Parts: sequence; structure tokens; C-alpha cells
Amino acid sequence: MKDLTYEKVHETILGNLTRPGPFYFLVAFLLACGVVVGGLCWSHQIKTGIGVGGQNNPVSWGIYLVLFVFWVGIAHSGTLISAILYLFRARFRTAVARSAEAMTVFAVTTAGFFPLIHVGRIWVVHYMLPFPNQRYLWPNFNSPLMFDVIAISTYLTVSSMFWFTGLIPDLAAVRDRSTGLRRKIYGLFALGWRNDQRNWRHHMRAYLFFAALATPLVISVHSVVSWDFALSIIPGWHSTIFAPYFVAGAIHSGLAMVITLLIPLRKVQKLESIITIDIFEKLAKLIILTGLIVGYAYAFEYFIAYYTGNPFEIDIFNFRAVGTFAVPFWIMVGCNALIPLLFFIKKIRRSIPWLLVISILINVGMYYERHVIIISSVAHDFLPYSWGSYFPSLIELGIAMGAFCWFFLLFWLFTRFIPTVAVAEIKEQLPPPVKEEGKLHHG
Repeated sequence: MKDLTYEKVHETILGNLTRPGPFYFLVAFLLACGVVVGGLCWSHQIKTGIGVGGQNNPVSWGIYLVLFVFWVGIAHSGTLISAILYLFRARFRTAVARSAEAMTVFAVTTAGFFPLIHVGRIWVVHYMLPFPNQRYLWPNFNSPLMFDVIAISTYLTVSSMFWFTGLIPDLAAVRDRSTGLRRKIYGLFALGWRNDQRNWRHHMRAYLFFAALATPLVISVHSVVSWDFALSIIPGWHSTIFAPYFVAGAIHSGLAMVITLLIPLRKVQKLESIITIDIFEKLAKLIILTGLIVGYAYAFEYFIAYYTGNPFEIDIFNFRAVGTFAVPFWIMVGCNALIPLLFFIKKIRRSIPWLLVISILINVGMYYERHVIIISSVAHDFLPYSWGSYFPSLIELGIAMGAFCWFFLLFWLFTRFIPTVAVAEIKEQLPPPVKEEGKLHHG
């Protein structure tokens, strides 16, 4: 960034908020079509019943719960990059924090659909809300479903406020460059920002507060999601390591998704001078750390099962490794624990094609991790006569496709209406302008 100036930062980042071309509308249209297909599949399920899905005895938790845990995990890396690295004053985060925060909000929004989809009878979902009513009914706060509702709503609220707080100075910068209705809309969301010392003092205090508040949520929210399973007695679920295991996996998949989104974004918006290869290298090093933690969790999980001597625990882990779930299991191990080790090679972690391929493979592996954990245990529990299998139906696959299209559509719209890089934070890293011979330049 040493060759950047304040003016170049403005033009590089805010210049992308111009009228989009045909390619932008084509991608948005295709993603919107995917969302419509998912919505039609969901409406058919509501009309016909939850039985149109592949869930059945004994596998009553299918792809909906897999995707719920997957999207909650994707959301966590945004808070890691934005909040935790901000508290540790990691300077490389400034170029990617805004996109990571947006990814967090959109992923949590996507995850929030799946408890509603899995419930089936969406018209009675208000029974889960704890408000005084004439029925004298209150939700069962011991239910894992209530855990999810509270965790998701809390995380969405805090992450949205954290994201919006960081946006205010940049929205004001867009306001000052705009005219007409566009200026009024951005001015409304800029909340009267005047760029004076008082505004900045309150802004920095609020941003620090939300960073400190959001940091415990990285651990607590996905720990709560893991307890959906760990509180049961099903073999393969009843484990005390699920909370740190799920948190490490969430950050692992979230970091991979950040790289997956930033590589095309960097190319489309011509942000090579700001989102540099050095930043990708640092993200790759973080993936090495989380990959090693996840690999250790896989090995330790097997050690615990065999050390206890519990025949049911031993049987479920054998079933995963060499039984019906052997292919998903080894995809999980290979993509999450082994392939990230390639980032130990400097040429690979500084290569854009390698970064993109490995990040996509990690996300594939993290999906299969949730698939193996959730489905294998209920398909192969204590009693052999109740063992079964599960295959998602076309309705479930349509809803899954709609969820992915929904997430990418929100991110695609974000890239056109909101600065994808924090202008104010990038400027903080530049040398202050100095006056020489009547002109300002950066020295």
C-alpha cells in the first residue's frame, strides 16, 4: 500500500459504486432465479408437508440441519477477522474486514431460515417466542431449537450493529460524492456524520465496544449450536469436546469462505493494490492453524471413543471410517486436515489459483464434516434394527441451492451499493499528506 494516496484510495474503492454493467445484472438475475427455485420448493413443502423431504426414521435431521450448522460456521470468521484481530491491532485485517463483516451478516441471515424450514409448520413458529399470551404457554427453554433461536438472533443483532457502526464514515464519504436521491439515501444511513473530532471519538469508542462484545460470541454461539448434539446420548454426539471442536471448524470454514469471496471480488473491482497477496498469505497461515486444530480434534475424538471402551462409541466411529459413510468421512479428513497443510509451501499460499482451489475444497470438506456428524449418528444408533439411511430429496436440494444463491446474491448486491473495503481504515495506514511548494502529497 506504500504507493497509495488518499485520492487513489477514494477512486479505487468508491469508484466501484457506479452504475453496473450487463455482467452485473446477468449474475444477479441468475442468482435471483436460484432463490426463486428455492422459495418454490419451500412453499411446496409448506403446502404438502415435511414428508416431501428425505428425512424419515431414524434420520429425522437431514440436510436442513447440516446446512444450518454450515452457515453458522461460515459466519464466525467475519467476527474473527473484524473483532478479534481488531482488538489485537492486526493491520492486515483492514483490507478484508468489511467484506468479512458482510459475509457474517449474510451467512447468519441464511442460517436463520433453516430452523424455520426444518420445523415444517411455519405458521406456528410464534410458539417459540417468549411473550405473554392468552394460551398460558411458554417455550421449552431446554429445547435445542430454543438454543438456536436465541443464539442466532443474538449473533445477528450484534454482528449487524458492529457492521453498520464501521460503515458510517464510508457511507458519509459516498454521500459527499453523490447527488439527488442517491445522496439523500446515503445521507440517511450516514446519520449526520460530519467527520469532525467529536464524531470520530464516539465512533471509535462504539466500534471498540462492539468488537469486545462480538468477540465472546465467536465462542459462545457455535458452542451453543454444538450443544444441540452434545446434550443428547446418541453415540458420536455425546462428547465434551464438541464446543471447541465446532468453534475451530467454524473459523476454519469461515476463513476459507473469505478467501473464496475475496479472490473474484479483488479481480472484478480491481482492488489488487489494496487486497494484496501478502494479505492472502496471512489468511492462509491462519487456515494452517485452524486446520491443525481441526485435524487434532478428529484424532482426539477417535482416541476418546477407543479409550472409553464403550462399544457403541467405537462402533459409530468404525461405521464412519470404513462403513457406509467412509467416502464422506475421508473427503472430510482430506479437505479439512490434510489439504490445508499445502499452505506450508510459500509458493502455494502466495498463488491465487491455489488459494481459490484449496479454499473451495475446505468448504466442501466442512460441509461433509457436518453431514457425517449429524446424519451418521442418528442413522446408526444403539439398536441395529433401527439403523437406516438418508438421501436428500429434490425438494431439499432445491432449498439448499436457493440458500446458496440467497447468500451469494446478498453479497453480490453488497459489492455494488456499499464500499467493500473500509476507506477510513485504509487511510489510517497511509503516511499523512505533507505540504510542499503549495501542493499536498503523501510522503
